[in-house]
Amino acid sequence: MNEFVLPDYGGACLSNLLPSVASRLLGETPLLDVPRAARYVILLVDGLGWYPIAEHSHDSGLFAPRLGEATRLTCAVPSTTATSLTSLGCGSAPGSHGVVGYSFLDPDRSCVVNALTWAGGPVDIENFVCTPTLYQRMRSWGFTSGCVSLARFKGSGLQRLAFGGTEHIGVDVEGDHRAFIGLVIGALRDHEVVYAYERGLDHSGHAHGVGSWQWLDSLARAEELVTGLLENLPDDTCLLVTGDHGMVDVPEQHRITIENHPDLMGVWRVGGEPRLRQLYNRQPEQLASIWASELGERAEVWLRDDAIDAGWLGDVTDRVRSRIGDVLVVMHDDWAIHTRNLPKEFGLRGQHGSLTAAEMYVPLFAFGPK
Repeated sequence: MNEFVLPDYGGACLSNLLPSVASRLLGETPLLDVPRAARYVILLVDGLGWYPIAEHSHDSGLFAPRLGEATRLTCAVPSTTATSLTSLGCGSAPGSHGVVGYSFLDPDRSCVVNALTWAGGPVDIENFVCTPTLYQRMRSWGFTSGCVSLARFKGSGLQRLAFGGTEHIGVDVEGDHRAFIGLVIGALRDHEVVYAYERGLDHSGHAHGVGSWQWLDSLARAEELVTGLLENLPDDTCLLVTGDHGMVDVPEQHRITIENHPDLMGVWRVGGEPRLRQLYNRQPEQLASIWASELGERAEVWLRDDAIDAGWLGDVTDRVRSRIGDVLVVMHDDWAIHTRNLPKEFGLRGQHGSLTAAEMYVPLFAFGPK
């Protein structure tokens, strides 16, 4: 565990950002020292990790020079988008909100749910929800929220789990910053809190790797978006910019395929993602021993109860416990473990999900109010 970073659910964690904004609006003392403002925009840049920015500081004109004054947050575990967005929106750890990974078991139906696409997810989403979002609770306190993200996300499973209680404001043309900024400014006329989502950096990292020219171009585009927002935001508004996870590049020679290793076969269900696999099996102790022996120093293999006791997912409710893998396989360094049942994952150059510093730490930049 020496190289791994544990989530700071009681302090500088992404899950405490929205509660801190709510505290400021209520005139209370926040856990995270966000600026006082009448209104807030939270821009989440998917894949904006602290260390990837620091390692490419010469190519960053806005984010890297401001790292010294930024707050370094941990994301939740696993370090993946669906878990982080729900942690942000619910203001709680995965053990409470129940989105315990990119994909995980729905024990009520004995199938694996993809939290991003909602493949395998139940139609009755309301009964799948484990906790209300903070946006919903803020409405009862007199504060409303908007969510600016792709139009096709409206009504999706993750949208309802992570952003229930917001007015969804759809982006029709991805990458059109002028239109995007206009939607954010328009939303501020009706809401005290506006969440906005930009995913270009994450897509470039997955497809081409951290530090590739495509990734650097997406980083520059994200910085241009922030600059454009700052030029147009009302004077009483604070812009908070953060990420949901970082990323590491996984070379071909460090990709392990489950089906190429007979000793790793026989798992009842496989969830998670290549950097943090969640395995479901009726004999977890035996399975963990086999996988630990096969993978050696390339991974750490944990039983669910041990990971819960170590605080990986915060306080875990009884309902959420059975969604978590019986065995968690957490990859070291730049290793990943794939399965041919999920062929699209083989095309991912940049990956995340594990507990390394490059994946777990994200920056929080605060701009304004003026």
